[in-house]
Amino acid sequence: MMLTGSRQCVSLLMCAVAIGAMASPLAAQVAQPVDSGPVLDPSSPLAPLPDIGIDWPDPEALDKAPSPAPESATPPPPPATGAISPTPEAAPGPAMVDAEAERRYAIALEGLENIDSTQIRIRFDALSVLRQRRNETANVAQINRRAREDEKLLRELLRSEGYYAVNVVARVDVADTHVTVALRVDPGPLFHFTRVEVNGLEGEATSARASFTVAAGDPVNAGAVLGATDKLRTRLLDNGFPFSKVAEPQVVVDHATQAGELTLDVDTGGYEHFGGFTLEGKPLFGPKHMRRLARFHPGDVYSAAQIDDLRRALIATGLVSSVKLTPVPSAQPGVVDISVGLEPAPMRTIAGELGYGTGEGFRAAVSWTHRNMLPPEGAVTFRAVAGTQEQYLGASLRRGNFLKRDQVLTGQIALSHVRRVAYDARSFTLGAGLERQSNIIWQKKWTWSVGTELLVSDERDTIVSTGQPRRRTFYVASLPGTLAYDGSDSLLDPSRGFRLSGRVSPELSFNNGTLPYVRAQIDASAYQPLGDRIVIAGRVRVGTIVGADRDQIAPSRRYYSGGGGSVRGFGYQDIGPRDVNNDPIGGRSISEFALEARVRFGNFGVVSFLDAGNIYTDVVPSFKGLRFGTGLGARYYTSFGPIRLDVGTPIKRRAGESLVAVYVSLGQAF
Repeated sequence: MMLTGSRQCVSLLMCAVAIGAMASPLAAQVAQPVDSGPVLDPSSPLAPLPDIGIDWPDPEALDKAPSPAPESATPPPPPATGAISPTPEAAPGPAMVDAEAERRYAIALEGLENIDSTQIRIRFDALSVLRQRRNETANVAQINRRAREDEKLLRELLRSEGYYAVNVVARVDVADTHVTVALRVDPGPLFHFTRVEVNGLEGEATSARASFTVAAGDPVNAGAVLGATDKLRTRLLDNGFPFSKVAEPQVVVDHATQAGELTLDVDTGGYEHFGGFTLEGKPLFGPKHMRRLARFHPGDVYSAAQIDDLRRALIATGLVSSVKLTPVPSAQPGVVDISVGLEPAPMRTIAGELGYGTGEGFRAAVSWTHRNMLPPEGAVTFRAVAGTQEQYLGASLRRGNFLKRDQVLTGQIALSHVRRVAYDARSFTLGAGLERQSNIIWQKKWTWSVGTELLVSDERDTIVSTGQPRRRTFYVASLPGTLAYDGSDSLLDPSRGFRLSGRVSPELSFNNGTLPYVRAQIDASAYQPLGDRIVIAGRVRVGTIVGADRDQIAPSRRYYSGGGGSVRGFGYQDIGPRDVNNDPIGGRSISEFALEARVRFGNFGVVSFLDAGNIYTDVVPSFKGLRFGTGLGARYYTSFGPIRLDVGTPIKRRAGESLVAVYVSLGQAF
């Protein structure tokens, strides 16, 4: 830092919250030769001392002399800046204060009332040594040292806002049981820029000047200058200048005129367009798949934002652990290639599950996945389930970014046996689909899926009127499709916004003839925060089956209600019409509602909920005879989403219904 008179050249890069510290030039001192004089003999006697006219005191007389009368006490000088001062009420003199005793202290900021100090106070609270350790007891010396550090901090914070003539005085007042630390601030005048000059923006880079928003007349604010510099740097990188360099802003502050001047030098490095890809090492993907993942094409203007988007897309594949994308000059002027370096992630995963659900019994599952068995991005999973009410064996394919970015091809083949109170089904399923869905990295606004499914199912249920068991085989072909909009702020823990989705599945059932029908369902949910800790959430679901009587529809494809993802407090499929044996038989329409109050404190939370729903025989739900369940839940919030534990009970419980139902899962209930 170099000073000339009252002008101060300031480096903003050294501190993001302050613009330098003041200093004064020092005059150089030059050594002069000294005449040593005559040489002295160390053994020569000393010359006699000159008489000063006062007799030397007699020690014996001093011992016998009477003590002088006390004079009136002279008040001590006022304490220096930041001195420790006992309060008069608590201690009449410094000797009355025990400086080694540890006490708690209070903090007071004074003098900031007449300026816009909101950000200063917020940053002071975050960085202050006094604030950070205010819950700890300390002795006077320790408190005084903390006050000295906060003096410096306040000066830096005010200078960062443009107050370069600031003065801060800390005073520590000590009483018997407590200490008050007062930080008195005199901010002085606010300095403003009289000149702002940005050099080097020419040609295609001229428009980038608008992103540097600091102008003459603005306060000499370090945060604003550094923020504007970052915006300019980003603007250049996103608009064709991959090799641009923005120097450190140079600010000169003049204390005489209470003003500042700013100079910023820029080297744009040339205007560039995208070329191709160069792959380093053993690549996971070829250039063709890289072009599919990228949202830019050869010839487009270079953009660092597009490079960041490609980096996230590569990570979202789950096949890479680290990504390095670097622009490199190509043989063609004005064109840069992108050098791609990928570190592969482990390709194989073994996973297991073990759990218990009310009404569903014990359940164990194991799966093995190879995430790139059919490259590129062709993940194959083999999965098996063994449970008291479910057995499953199947394989699935999921090929990411199929034909275009964010489009997924799916396929599955499975054998299953599901035993419920309502039915017992042994099924073979073959299906394929195309979808665009949200993932852990991208929460998409619009998602969709289309597909086809072939089902052969041998199912046992009962004749409703007599309760007699029966066995039927159903052959079903369906074309399911979904469309959804997600306007919430989080995939697993939404706190504001809404979601709306619809599902339509035209189906053909071959059982004693050909029976066409359509299954349709609409789900909606909304989230509204009440302050920082409370969220009110609501959910609605309605569904219908049009074109067939209930008894003509396979029992496994009817609507049922009750359970953790439906009406909590009830067992799975417990709500709805029943046969003469009091077993659920499902229905052709459904209506469900839910309301939650979510309260969070730190990493934990509690939820109170009220759910309602019912199943109807008619095509259109009547919204009558709703069954209600209520309960409480606990949440543990992790970095990837909340872990949910809900305990519910039915309202107006009927014979055969459980008193309590417990549900555990990842993510909120809806």
